[in-house]
Amino acid sequence: MRLTIGNHRWSGKDLLKKLAEWPEEAVVWVKAKLHTGAYEKALLDTSFSLEVPSSAVEALGQRLKALPNPAKKPGPAYAGLEDRLLIDRIRGESQGWNRNNVTRTEAYGRMYARHPELHWALLAHMVSRNGGWSMTDLQGELLPYLLSEEQRRNVFAFLERANALIFRDAYAQLLLYEESLRQRRPLFHLLPLLGVSRFMCGVWEQFWEDRRSVPLTIGLIVNEQHYIEDRVVRHPLYRRTVLDTLFFHTQSLLQLNHVVFPYREGRLIRLAGVTVEDFSSKKERIEVGKKLYGILFGLPAVHQGVLRFVSGSRHTGSRADFWPHLFAPKRQGPRIPRGELKERLDGCRLRPGALPLYSPSLQSAWSDRPIAPSEPGDWFRTEEVLAYFRTVEPPSSFEMTQAYGTGLGRIELAVLAGDLLE
Repeated sequence: MRLTIGNHRWSGKDLLKKLAEWPEEAVVWVKAKLHTGAYEKALLDTSFSLEVPSSAVEALGQRLKALPNPAKKPGPAYAGLEDRLLIDRIRGESQGWNRNNVTRTEAYGRMYARHPELHWALLAHMVSRNGGWSMTDLQGELLPYLLSEEQRRNVFAFLERANALIFRDAYAQLLLYEESLRQRRPLFHLLPLLGVSRFMCGVWEQFWEDRRSVPLTIGLIVNEQHYIEDRVVRHPLYRRTVLDTLFFHTQSLLQLNHVVFPYREGRLIRLAGVTVEDFSSKKERIEVGKKLYGILFGLPAVHQGVLRFVSGSRHTGSRADFWPHLFAPKRQGPRIPRGELKERLDGCRLRPGALPLYSPSLQSAWSDRPIAPSEPGDWFRTEEVLAYFRTVEPPSSFEMTQAYGTGLGRIELAVLAGDLLE
């Protein structure tokens, strides 16, 4: 196979080599990286740490040591009629918002708007937007050329399960906090009756006393990643159909491991974020969550830019939500056979005359799926997780605008190369 790209005629072998080496060899890319470095430094000069005092960690450690024996099963005696009605109401409200990625993302955003002390709600809103974009990418312009229908269904099921389980566990906690505010008394002893780890009882009780948003946010990050570890990441079904498959090991090529936060800077929408190198590592997922937290709340320009973006862009699942100059929620022309494809991308822009990339809404891409019950059990065993409770600093590298455009170019080259993942 030989393809003509620009003024060059490439063999399949040469194109794959180009795919591996590009963009390091490109002078334009190098200049962009230098500019990015200077831009990051300027933003970091105004950054601040998200502090976790050692006294707060010590206090949380004491609370965790005092938690009830996990062998003691909570039963009806632990809650009166009023509490049971409250639990049923919280479960019902959580279930109502847990229809799909769009409704979950909306619920997180509304919660943060009501309670800005809940930093995790905004973080979850932005990460959930990324989950929706990854879901619709599977039915968008490029990935259907690289992944079979079965592979795309499997990845969607994996993403949907993780997204839904985290919401089911965490949103109930946020609603219980809201009810505690209404009643002006802590109700966190009811968390186990909602299926929430007893670890979070200690975290919420500590927050209720000291009102420190940072340890609470770290606690929720630690909890969510432990919660999905056995239920999704280590689950035999998802190991067999997604995580242990050959194509998933090319996730960096497919950009499945990029988490980006669009933020408005004047008329521009830039991207800040990080890359997950090893999704199967629970420790790395937690550290990535903390880095994202540092970016979102430790960099004032990003934080304010994200809030401007969120207020002006309703989440639909389409990447046109943030870059309508590059993506369109409706296909602008017929789907072109692979052999007739031509390059459309020039970094973060379209080439002259090129149609935007198709990026459907979630509603157009996937129908709602019933959510199977979560496997029972409490992940919390020891206080070793306290090691995660450290002051959070924004990472030194976070600007992803250029990197995201580069990644899209790699996917396009993979499509042009043909049969890369088949």
